[in-house]
Amino acid sequence: MITYSIYTSAGSRPVNEDSAAVFENNGRYCFILCDGLGGHGMGDAASQLVTRCFGEYFQQSDSCGDFLAPAFEIAQGSLLGEQRRLGAERKMKTTAVCAVTDGASAFIGHVGDSRFYCFRRNKVKMRTLDHSVPQMLVMSREIKESEIRNHPDRSLLLRVMGVPWEEPKYELEKPVPLHKCQAFLLCSDGFWELIEESDMCSTLKNSNNVQEWLMSMSEIVRRNGEGRDMDNNTAIAVWTDQK
Repeated sequence: MITYSIYTSAGSRPVNEDSAAVFENNGRYCFILCDGLGGHGMGDAASQLVTRCFGEYFQQSDSCGDFLAPAFEIAQGSLLGEQRRLGAERKMKTTAVCAVTDGASAFIGHVGDSRFYCFRRNKVKMRTLDHSVPQMLVMSREIKESEIRNHPDRSLLLRVMGVPWEEPKYELEKPVPLHKCQAFLLCSDGFWELIEESDMCSTLKNSNNVQEWLMSMSEIVRRNGEGRDMDNNTAIAVWTDQK
């Protein structure tokens, strides 16, 4: 059985440019989260459009295994088309992270720095790697993983939706068997920057249901964001029947 909970907050910002939704189709689920780029303008419109495109295509699809690639392509095409219609080619950019499941496996794809985490036995089993300058520096061993959250270039992204692609910029992960996945989490950078993975795991261990887990994490995010220029922060928490 799949249970889930959604949380979103504008933080200290006047507009919430994050968008998150869950769609269901014949026992299959699509979890989609987007973080519009505020510095480019109309990030809220971009994130909402991409979220809607994923949902509409999911309702028409009949398989999870071959859903993600065309979903990213369709949403990217729709976003570029809307930019042209509005004369907003320099605006309307967004990240996206999506997970779909048929009850047997989870299929994951992302572009940008919105993350997917998979947990097993109250520990992080895997996470997506950000398409960002700090993540690139980690991979080249110039900085440590622990330095990403406070790096001065943490907001510089290498891949987003809303920029023409000569080749696909989204990244697809290997499917995760649900019997090896206790829970998973999709979240924007405004969320994961303010909570350490150790706190994600400890709150998971001490929670009785998925809503309690997400509430506990969001409280940590709010507490750590007090007195700061707090970004929009959004998350979708999901429990499988392996808890």
